[in-house]
Amino acid sequence: MNVLVKRAFRYRFYPSEAQALELSRTFGCVRKVYNLALQARAEAWTLRGERVGYEATSALLTVWKRTGELAFLAEVSAVPLQQALRHLQAGFTNFFAKRAQFPRFKSRKKSRASAEYTRSAFRWRDGALTLAKMAEPLDIRWSRPLPEGAVPSTVTVSRDSAGRWFVSLLCEDPGVRPLPATDAVVGIDVGLDHLLVLSTGEKVGNPRHERRDRTALARAQRALCRKQKGSSNRVKARVKVARVHARIADRRTDFLHKITTRLVRETQTLVIEDLSVSNMVGNRRLARAISDAGWRQFRQLLQYKADWYGRDVIVVDRWFPSSKLCSVCGALAAAMPLGVRTWTCGCGATHDRDVNAARNILAAGLAVSVCGAGVRPQRNPPGGQSATKQKVLQREP
Repeated sequence: MNVLVKRAFRYRFYPSEAQALELSRTFGCVRKVYNLALQARAEAWTLRGERVGYEATSALLTVWKRTGELAFLAEVSAVPLQQALRHLQAGFTNFFAKRAQFPRFKSRKKSRASAEYTRSAFRWRDGALTLAKMAEPLDIRWSRPLPEGAVPSTVTVSRDSAGRWFVSLLCEDPGVRPLPATDAVVGIDVGLDHLLVLSTGEKVGNPRHERRDRTALARAQRALCRKQKGSSNRVKARVKVARVHARIADRRTDFLHKITTRLVRETQTLVIEDLSVSNMVGNRRLARAISDAGWRQFRQLLQYKADWYGRDVIVVDRWFPSSKLCSVCGALAAAMPLGVRTWTCGCGATHDRDVNAARNILAAGLAVSVCGAGVRPQRNPPGGQSATKQKVLQREP
């Protein structure tokens, strides 16, 4: 029996002046309630060692609405405010489970402006969406159809830094079901010269989306720096910079969606490397290129699509020496600088650095899935060689 997958469909919409004003007020109230609840919970934990849950903060919200200073909270829909408290509760749950850091306060300038509406706070009728406190439906650009007969269970409205408005409809999608099983397996090595290199030898080029708009971005940023802080012209210049960044991000996301969908449809088992991107961007020479490549986003898209369609994703340990290991004889080179793109092993095999790494990643991932062995080669494995046999490659003097 197939379990229906809930899927978010995101569309751009153009609010009227009254709708934009109402949503902007809602965004501000959501941020205010979140910060007040976070402050109350943090003080309770710091001063009294007490854990304050969602029910207590929901009661505090009722009290806040009755005060003179916060009476404006009662002027917007109550549902997005309650959802903000639920999101904060989820943040604390993840924190106490050591899955995330302590929740942080939302900033008016830096945090995402969004509000979440459940079914009691919107009306869905004949393909028209009307939110609470609004008289007219949203003017949505339906770039793709919703699943036939789908009814949104949750609606999230957001505004990005470029001033674009988006609405995300969470629906059950019966079209998402496991694909027929295949025997295809592939190892994937990510890089900068080529975005992806597969164990089959295929190389996917790196589009370098940011480099294409680097001149336009620099021009917009220089114009922003010349504007006086606090002026309306500075606000306009900031939006122009944000639009360039949004154009770059949209192209990157579109490209990654296409390549991950293709990989998931064609392959049953995908093996990737566990990379600490947040640490790698500490390299000042490569930080810009790594950020532009979107390695983290690639992994996120690949994993959730594999879950949707019944595929397997195996993650190899980040310390596995995939580039230095010979995929033919298992010899381990002493060093492999980034400038070395082709190298010859002592066994006589000549390797393309990236293709060899992808093949080693595939072998290590299959070893884990078959026999449960670790993916880090052992120099003196107890009881014999590890699943990925190797030896130290001695350099000739």
